Amino acid sequence: MINPGTPTIMPMQGSASMIWSICLKRAFVSTVFKGDATMAELSVTAMPVRLKPQSNAIYLAMGAIYTCGYIPLKKNGMENSSLKDIIERTWLDRDLLQSTQSREAIAIVIEGLDKGELRCAYPDGNGGWEVNDWVKKAVILNFPIQKMETIEVGPFEFHDKMPLKKGYAKAGVRVVPHAVARYGSYIAKGVILMPSYINLGAYVDSGTMVDTWATVGSCAQIGKEVHLSGGVGIGGVLEPLQASPVIIEDGAFIGSRCIVVEGVRVGTEAVLGAGVVLTQSTLIIDVTGDKPVELKGYVPPRSVVIPGTRPKIFPAGTFNIPCALIIGKRKKSTNRKTSLNSALREHNVAV
Repeated sequence: MINPGTPTIMPMQGSASMIWSICLKRAFVSTVFKGDATMAELSVTAMPVRLKPQSNAIYLAMGAIYTCGYIPLKKNGMENSSLKDIIERTWLDRDLLQSTQSREAIAIVIEGLDKGELRCAYPDGNGGWEVNDWVKKAVILNFPIQKMETIEVGPFEFHDKMPLKKGYAKAGVRVVPHAVARYGSYIAKGVILMPSYINLGAYVDSGTMVDTWATVGSCAQIGKEVHLSGGVGIGGVLEPLQASPVIIEDGAFIGSRCIVVEGVRVGTEAVLGAGVVLTQSTLIIDVTGDKPVELKGYVPPRSVVIPGTRPKIFPAGTFNIPCALIIGKRKKSTNRKTSLNSALREHNVAV
């Protein structure tokens, strides 16, 4: 628990010989991680603290903030409590949705998602991902407390519970009509939105292209410099709460009309050819070696994947059902664009 007004030390283990400590001195704390692999910034109100990551230090620090919800609240004599605690209590007792404290906590979470200060899932620093189910709970709790409203944008009219996202110019995001993103989704600097749709809780990182009629579902995590081609469907996931959202890691290329749903994870710089469909039950077969290797729910980094079929026996006979085939790898030795073009040519992959 963090006590407002009192300096509080949160130790975060960096490596075997180093410990990072962050001092929080204000009652209302906004935690924001920014930067790249060499420098990250933790903003605590107007007081920046810089961390140079050693080993997995910065990821562990991110995990401590994202997971524990260290944003204390104190208002109208209410007991101090972390954001996560309030959301968890409200989830168990829906009558608390009528309380000011719960509504404020939910609003803070949605605002945090919108600004990229909170995420529904985050990298754990060890090559995996952690799901913030308490953040997903806040998203679900937000719907019953919102009222339907009419939103007018020029000649267009919408009728919904969630406002549309704003501030694209300030954020450095290019938005081509008729791209739509809901408030509560995060879109980083340098993203290009062709006519497309981004749902609540989604996270779209810098330099990514969301092409025409592509959709990014609730809580989906899209990495840096990803290309979502025309008509791509990235599924959303709010329930079950422990379920991982769809994750598309940095530099991946998702070909036209691909469908990626049910928490499937596509690794760094992987390429999905046009029309690949991936669910948790889709068999992903690596056919690059002497024997096929079967996977489910995960495409390894730099894999080149195309649609395939495999035979399955049914009472009425044997029929072919869809699968995905890993037919090669993008090269490590070249940059992403060169590697991508090479992979597409070498393997005759349609995108």
